[in-house]
Amino acid sequence: MRAIADLFPGYFALVMATGITSIASFLLELKSIAWVLLYINVAAFAVLWLMLLIRIVKYSQRVKADLTDHGRGPGFFTVVAATCVFGSQLIIVARQFEAAAVLWFVGLVCWVVIMYGFFSAATVRENKPALEKGINGAWLIAAVATQSISVLGSLLTGYFNTYSETILFFSLCMFLVGCMLYLMLITLIFYRFTFLDITSENLTPPYWINMGAVAITTLAGARLILAAGDWRLIGELLPFLKGFTLFFWAAGTWWIPLLLILGVWRHIIKRFPLRYDPQYWGMVFPLGMYTACTFQLSKAIEFPQLMLIPRIFIFLALAAWLAAFGGMIYTLMPKRTNG
Repeated sequence: MRAIADLFPGYFALVMATGITSIASFLLELKSIAWVLLYINVAAFAVLWLMLLIRIVKYSQRVKADLTDHGRGPGFFTVVAATCVFGSQLIIVARQFEAAAVLWFVGLVCWVVIMYGFFSAATVRENKPALEKGINGAWLIAAVATQSISVLGSLLTGYFNTYSETILFFSLCMFLVGCMLYLMLITLIFYRFTFLDITSENLTPPYWINMGAVAITTLAGARLILAAGDWRLIGELLPFLKGFTLFFWAAGTWWIPLLLILGVWRHIIKRFPLRYDPQYWGMVFPLGMYTACTFQLSKAIEFPQLMLIPRIFIFLALAAWLAAFGGMIYTLMPKRTNG
């Protein structure tokens, strides 16, 4: 029960990373890999949700303390993002629309509770931490969670055919809210990067969400562009959507070299030990998401030259997933003791 009591709020990033890597593999015709990752994700999703529910019932005060904490609270947004990314994975890989629809509604409920619970607590809390201690890349998972609802909603318009325009309108609004959250939060994070002290200890893997958040924003925008024929308003907004979506893709692309340089600085120059941490799933997810979003953007703006990027990045995403998964398995294995 100790593992449940101490469950890292952001561990659902495992499901996010596995789901999007599976989706990207499927889109790039690596279907056997996509199915293997789907089976793994079914087990991971079930286990993590079971652990979370037990933790809510048995350790409710610890859950409340985590949710209202500036550092740990944003990790709960991975619950929303994982639920919706898993739903998208079920549609794209397995064509399971009914299960995905249920997950979408669960994700919506969780989004409302976590979004307003966390930001309300962060606003009214006394003795707030300084900016350099209170904010990190994990805050951007709020934007990721919002865009994951938009993506899954746009995928479900065919299933809810009668309400397709309503769902597309809602997905469009969530896309715009996600854009607002990213632009608002990345300003604070970039200020923290450039004007406040950064150490190898606090330059944690979730800073890769700086890129992952704009990658899923690109994916949400691309899905709306591809759905333009289903609703007149989306068609009228196409120039805006294409420009705004391309803007976010370019921003995500800009982040990649900087994040790689900072990773070299952390692990090679500063020699911070490279060992498994559940936060590394927050690094795997952006690589898979950048692969999938670039694939869909290429289709949305009818620019096939972009396809070279996902054909390369899929192998980087798979290698990162294997490294994180191997590290997790090694950590979970019982250790032998001498004597």
